[in-house]
Amino acid sequence: MLSALLREARPKQWVKNVLVFAAPGALGVLGHWTSLAPTLVMFCALCLTASGTYFLNDVQDVANDRLHPKKSRRPIAAGEIPIPFARLVAAALLVVGPLLAATTRPAAGVIVALYAVTTISYSMGLKNIVLLDLVIVASGFVLRAVAGAVGTDTHMSKWFVLCTSFGSLFIIAGKRFGEMREMGQDAVLTRAALKDYSETFLRMLVIVACGATLLAYCLWAFESAESLSTNFPYFELSIVPLALSVFRYLMVIEQGDASAPEDVFATDRAIQMYGAVWLIVYGLGIYAS
Repeated sequence: MLSALLREARPKQWVKNVLVFAAPGALGVLGHWTSLAPTLVMFCALCLTASGTYFLNDVQDVANDRLHPKKSRRPIAAGEIPIPFARLVAAALLVVGPLLAATTRPAAGVIVALYAVTTISYSMGLKNIVLLDLVIVASGFVLRAVAGAVGTDTHMSKWFVLCTSFGSLFIIAGKRFGEMREMGQDAVLTRAALKDYSETFLRMLVIVACGATLLAYCLWAFESAESLSTNFPYFELSIVPLALSVFRYLMVIEQGDASAPEDVFATDRAIQMYGAVWLIVYGLGIYAS
């Protein structure tokens, strides 16, 4: 049972919660324990809350998941975790997560609770509304980043928010495109909203979101360069590895292999390499200023 509970919590998905480090990391304050400690607490709070939503979502979708070639192996769909017990675990996680976040700042607890409500609303039916399903999932990533900023009382650039928003939409639209490629006409059996999408539309949405992400990042990089006044164009140069990462992910989407973004980031060596270079260059800009 313990193994099934851990798998249902989907620890691989917790990587999404590293977004809480984005805002304080961008300002170079993570080296101070007064900022690092609340950020770590926020990360744990979001992991607990997200896992709670996964339990609840899989209870809601158990019938559809049993028709899916991969999702049918999830513990709830496979019958390894009784549905009443899964509901109990979900409720516990959804209460503890926001309360833990509130220990940093009360507003942070509100943000995490809002994330939970938004995600639950998605599970309860909003996921079946065309376009709104994409926006809600993307907003979950934005709320993660906002939670990190609020928990550490860190300022967020408007370009940072836009970059996170469009970057999230880019990944989610690519995920839907991958699902359509992977399952074809059967995709609507497990995700009803896909009946209103076409591969052409999703491809266009991916391209628009990709361009907007790059533009927002460029403006954020230029703003960072001006505000931090470095003697070397680290922030401007960071655009190159970031763009290469985005273009590589765009290739993965076009190949129809982006239905599980967490697997792409965990296995694609090119994206990992470009991401590491970006982190080094941007980090030098932060700590050399």
